[in-house]
Amino acid sequence: MFDVRSCRLCPRQCGADRYNGTGFCGEKTVVRAAKAYLHMWEEPCISGTNGSGTVFFSGCTMRCIYCQNHEISLTGRGVTLTPKELADGYRMLEESGVHNINLVTADHFVEAVAESLSIYRPKLPIVYNCSGYTSPKTLTMLSGLVD
Repeated sequence: MFDVRSCRLCPRQCGADRYNGTGFCGEKTVVRAAKAYLHMWEEPCISGTNGSGTVFFSGCTMRCIYCQNHEISLTGRGVTLTPKELADGYRMLEESGVHNINLVTADHFVEAVAESLSIYRPKLPIVYNCSGYTSPKTLTMLSGLVD
C-alpha cells in the first residue's frame, strides 16, 4: 500500500497528500472514472468485432498538450467509484460480449484497480492501456492481474 499523504505512484513522485488534496494527476485517492462502456474505436487488435470493454479513468500523470481525452484527463470529469463498483462494471462489460476489459489511464488508481480485480477477475484479457509513463512500482502491483 502506498502512503496517501505522500504519493509516489507515478514517475513524477509528486509527494502530494492525495487524502486531503490532489496530486499532479489531478486526483485524490478515491477512484473516478468518466466512462465505462463498449468501445469500438480502439486499435483493431483491441476492439476486434465486438468492441473493448473500456473504463476511462479521470485524471492523468502526463498532461499532454494535445491530449485527445482532455475532458477526462484534465477537467475533472467523472464519477466516484468503489473497487466493488469497478468490479461490477467489469462483470457488466464482460456479459455484454466484449473481447477484453480495457483500463485506460489507471496508474494513479492502481491500488483500487488491483483490489477491484481481486473482487472480480473477468475471464477476458485485461488490457492495461497506460500513457507509458508508468513506474516499476505500479507495474509490480499489477503483476498477475493484467495481461
